[in-house]
Amino acid sequence: MDLDAYSAAHREEWDRLAQLSSKRQITGAESDELIDRYQSGASQLSAIKSTVGTTAQGERLSLWLSRSRLRFTGTSANVLSQLPRFFGAQLPAAMYRIRWLTLAIALATVIPTLIFGWWASEHPAVLANFGDADFRKHIAEHDFVDYYSNYSGTSFTSEVWTHNAFLSAMCIALGIIGLAVPYLLLTNAQNIGYMGAIMGEYHHLDIFFLYIAPHGQLELYSVFMAGAAGMRIFWAWIAPGPRTRVAALAEEGRALFTIAVGVTITLFMSGMIEGFVTRQPWPWPIKIGIGTVALTIVLVYQWVIGGRAARAGETGDLEEFEAGARQLAAG
Repeated sequence: MDLDAYSAAHREEWDRLAQLSSKRQITGAESDELIDRYQSGASQLSAIKSTVGTTAQGERLSLWLSRSRLRFTGTSANVLSQLPRFFGAQLPAAMYRIRWLTLAIALATVIPTLIFGWWASEHPAVLANFGDADFRKHIAEHDFVDYYSNYSGTSFTSEVWTHNAFLSAMCIALGIIGLAVPYLLLTNAQNIGYMGAIMGEYHHLDIFFLYIAPHGQLELYSVFMAGAAGMRIFWAWIAPGPRTRVAALAEEGRALFTIAVGVTITLFMSGMIEGFVTRQPWPWPIKIGIGTVALTIVLVYQWVIGGRAARAGETGDLEEFEAGARQLAAG
């Protein structure tokens, strides 16, 4: 290709494209012309790049095409106007997609927790790693219960929320590695199992379950959702299906990382229960009932509202324009 001759032949078209794309207001006829010239310019840019590669003429044409595209596609919607769709469709749809995997993660966490607790209870040498008998007794009879009332409700809520939100975000962000999620969940299961064993050693296992039941229902389910999202992202590049691995990872990552927002909210709810409800001198059925109601709200949001959004075609991913082009094409 003679680039100079090709550029001279199409100079007027490109100048007109640049003129239309830079106008503050355009008529209906000019809008139609802009789209036609955009399509022609895209074909011409493809011809230039496929024959002579990157050139100054091609880069200028690419800039004009980008400006033109913004004229007839518009700009992103205001963030506040997107919130109803995000919380009403995108987030519940993303949560709905991992509903069964969430239950599988829960089962895969509860079973090791029970095994760790049984193992420590049956082998005193394991419990000895946490300190001598007096130290463990002080934990069982004082520290465990005092943990929920040593700080003000606001400070305690902030502390546990920050810790759990960080753990959940790590599960999602490091999900692509694959082994990170099982490691984090297994470590959490080990800690819970061993603490239960220490409480059981001094016949306070009932106190252990009573104190973790109000907030623990929603807290653990939130962590299970985060783990499921992380594993789903990992599986996207292991088995991408008809998509390329990059496309699969991008789509699943955008869709499922929205769950980090949802999990942050649900963990804040569980943190409020842990910080303000567990310490109250109320009957245990009331305190546990509050935690059960909170979990039920999240389950309805995930399974019912999320199912409705998924059947309407939502996946949790961004719209095509917001996400960007999946594959560059010209012509």
